[in-house]
Amino acid sequence: MNIKEKYTIKDIAHMAGVSKGTVDRVLHKRGKVSKKAFEKVDKVLKEIDYKPNPIARNLKINKTYNIHVLLPDPLKDPYWIPANEGIIEASNQFMPFGVMVRKYFYDPNDRTSFLDESRQAIISQPDVLLMAPIFDNESHEVLKHCCENKISVVLFNNHINSFKEQIFIGQDLNQSGRVAASLMNKIIGKNDEISIIHINKEPHMQQKENGFKEFFKEKSGNNHLVISKEFNSAEKRRFNKDVSEFLKSNKSINAFFVTNSKAYVLIEAFKELEIRERIVIGYDLLKPNMKYLKEGAINFLIHQKPHRQAYLGVSCLAEHFLFGKGLPTQEFLPIDIVTSENAQYYL
Repeated sequence: MNIKEKYTIKDIAHMAGVSKGTVDRVLHKRGKVSKKAFEKVDKVLKEIDYKPNPIARNLKINKTYNIHVLLPDPLKDPYWIPANEGIIEASNQFMPFGVMVRKYFYDPNDRTSFLDESRQAIISQPDVLLMAPIFDNESHEVLKHCCENKISVVLFNNHINSFKEQIFIGQDLNQSGRVAASLMNKIIGKNDEISIIHINKEPHMQQKENGFKEFFKEKSGNNHLVISKEFNSAEKRRFNKDVSEFLKSNKSINAFFVTNSKAYVLIEAFKELEIRERIVIGYDLLKPNMKYLKEGAINFLIHQKPHRQAYLGVSCLAEHFLFGKGLPTQEFLPIDIVTSENAQYYL
């Protein structure tokens, strides 16, 4: 048999000795085909190592797939700026092939905004909802509505432990906390006290705390007292006062693990209160965080790759629709440690 790069349905029908309609029904698994005809077509397909072109097929039937993305407004929290850029990049890449992406921004400080935007995203019946959940109870409500409307859900950045059927793209948050603890253990004194700082706490931060505490609990000869504290940064003066009172009540604390992107807020409070330098480990490559990292006020930053998380969320779904690729239950991204010495490579 002569090998050629591309075979048409007409070519396959001729080689199998059947009609084009029969080949079409076998390829697209529709309609009835006799066992004998199927075996003839199947034999030819195996001989020529036939590979369908899913994109071409999608364009031919003019199929559109709708991905709706629910995420915090990047204008209200700069952490989400690279995530939004990742969504835009993936959207532009797959739009020519019939994958349409629509974004719904919610206020990360307003539960009502989250529910309102989620309703708008669900009303238009997308093929899938890609969601970055912040509010725990409200996220369960959204998942329930999606289930009732038979809309698939994929989570990124934060995952919901009690949602067993979830598909999640992001970092292993428990392991992320353990990495932070390992770094802390290398730079603190033998008996230094540590504080885990949650600024505007969200449910996923607890997983980081759990991993952090697990590390020290398992560490032999551990003499470090670990204290957890929550702060709200909505009002700067109040935040600084709360930090000041906390430090006065815990004078032995010399090291801080900030569980989100707001390590710079704590550093700014230290400066306002004229507090000596402390050991600080935080998250994310926001400009003020990078500034304090280079100055030495922050010792380490853990990079959560929000751009990559969001880009993968859209692209994995697009490839699932276009190529039939399976969706992983969990897609954990590497945990990068950024220091003042390697920070330039992340800019």
